[in-house]
Amino acid sequence: MVNFVGAGCGAADLITVRGKSLIERADVIIYAGSLVNPQLLEYAKKDCEIHNSAYMTLEQVIDVIKSAEHEGKMTVRLHTGDPSLYGAIREQMDRLDELGIKYDICPGVSSFCGAAAALRAEYTLPDVSQTVIITRMAGRTPVPEKESIAALAAHNATMVIFLSTGFLKELSAELIRGGYKPDTPAAIVYKASWADQKVCRCTVEDLAQTASDNGITKTALICVGYFLGNDYSLSKLYDKSFETEFRKAEI
Repeated sequence: MVNFVGAGCGAADLITVRGKSLIERADVIIYAGSLVNPQLLEYAKKDCEIHNSAYMTLEQVIDVIKSAEHEGKMTVRLHTGDPSLYGAIREQMDRLDELGIKYDICPGVSSFCGAAAALRAEYTLPDVSQTVIITRMAGRTPVPEKESIAALAAHNATMVIFLSTGFLKELSAELIRGGYKPDTPAAIVYKASWADQKVCRCTVEDLAQTASDNGITKTALICVGYFLGNDYSLSKLYDKSFETEFRKAEI
């Protein structure tokens, strides 16, 4: 059996209870060493076989799983954040399907959730934005043209941009080309929830300079939108004049 486990956004105690239990029971762990907090491996059994996938190809990962299955061992494939976002798990699951190896998925706390907590922010504010766009800049992994930064920026919704810290000049230009004003509030959240977390607030046009000033070159999320401002409407849910099935409106 293989369990894909979301490691959470960084802090070792932000893994789910289920995820921690699976790590404790695992005979083999294959973890994304470039991103997963190594403190999570302290939950593993002393005799657990541990592999760092940062040094492995897909074929090597599958070979380790096949070997573990042959020996009747349980494998945890430990991915950063939640494995459904930029986790490259589909290709692994397809191979396991071909091999007839059973697997399950344990979700995790994504770094976009960790970033909101670090910012003490709410992505979906009434009369500001009710949509969160999670995306990335095109790099060695291309992005469909219809999902270009400029095309998505045209919505002026909240945006959380992964895997793009190395392209901040281009990112700023694309955001502005798409419709965000240069002075739109933005933030760079470095290693959300880690001990060395860093939160840098800026504007869309200042993203590259802010990252440079703070020595941030990777492992950061870019958050963009007026949810970072101070103007918004109060929710209807808690408005005393708003009636729900649980509460009568006050006249």
